[in-house]
Amino acid sequence: MTKADIVNEISRHTGIEKVTVQKSVEAFMNSIKASLEKGENVYLRGFGSFVVKTRAQKTARNISKNTTLIIPEHSIPSFKPAKTFSVKVKSVKK
Repeated sequence: MTKADIVNEISRHTGIEKVTVQKSVEAFMNSIKASLEKGENVYLRGFGSFVVKTRAQKTARNISKNTTLIIPEHSIPSFKPAKTFSVKVKSVKK
């Protein structure tokens, strides 16, 4: 499902114009991005959490050049689904 599909789905269920829904979805995503950029986690009860995780420094190898390089400690965004959400997804039959 793409962002356009989400906008179409919300518009169809609510009767709100697609342009308005598009702006709302964009604002929602920008709010989450801004919070994570500041190092703040975002918690959505019943859905999940967008959290900032810190990866430790590590040594990597470039096997084609036979060299080692150090990857410094860095932060990455991560999503952790709520327990009820995870249970529903796990019960889906493919």
